[in-house]
Amino acid sequence: MNTSLFQKLLHFLDKLEQSGIHYTLTHTREDALMVSVAVPGERWEIEFLNDGSVEIERFISNGVIDNEDRLGELFARYADNPDLAEEDIYSDEDGVPV
Repeated sequence: MNTSLFQKLLHFLDKLEQSGIHYTLTHTREDALMVSVAVPGERWEIEFLNDGSVEIERFISNGVIDNEDRLGELFARYADNPDLAEEDIYSDEDGVPV
């Protein structure tokens, strides 16, 4: 990471802290450092790339609040083991309620 990009990143982090905005740092790409910011109704992924550029992706809520019945969809769509989607999410691996 070049010096000016590092300074830009540090300045950005200082500004977040001064503003009271919580963030986390993540390294998911070989050439970038990601600053993840979660604010009400939005999640921001700000990536500082080694070439000096900055990429921003925003995820904005549609405002719909679901109940726990939707949790099964999470496992049905994204679980590595499809059998998990059929299990009660509030049971342990032996089927015992938690």
